[in-house]
Amino acid sequence: MPISTYKATSKLVEGLQVDNFVRDFVVRMDEPKSLGGTDTGMSPVEALLIALGSCQVIVAGAFAKSQGIDLQDFWLELEGDLDLDGFLKGKPGVRMGFQEVRIIPHIKTTAAPEKVADFMKFIQNRCPVEDVMVNGTKIIASEAVIE
Repeated sequence: MPISTYKATSKLVEGLQVDNFVRDFVVRMDEPKSLGGTDTGMSPVEALLIALGSCQVIVAGAFAKSQGIDLQDFWLELEGDLDLDGFLKGKPGVRMGFQEVRIIPHIKTTAAPEKVADFMKFIQNRCPVEDVMVNGTKIIASEAVIE
């Protein structure tokens, strides 16, 4: 199958507000007031959590039947720990990103617990967002275009 290229544009609006454009969608992001934002949208790290959660829920919905799972309901609770000394202060040795992300899956199904455990491993292994987070992806930034 050929490679599919996804595109997005992120533009500073005011303060820490950022409008993000993907296809015909606009998503406003911001930081909470406690971090200097105006709280008009979720933060990028919160968006990362929902990207991971959404990806895994989509994988579950797309593949449950082929994996022999009677998926009646499925949702995830996600939380991640961020040491703000890395982001805000650039403290040496402190990671900028999440130290850890925890996922609590909830599933309603008639499948046996062993089958559910296998399905959860399948979801993690098939989710592109988890792959990026766990294995990393090379990021290539070009020189700035001065307008």
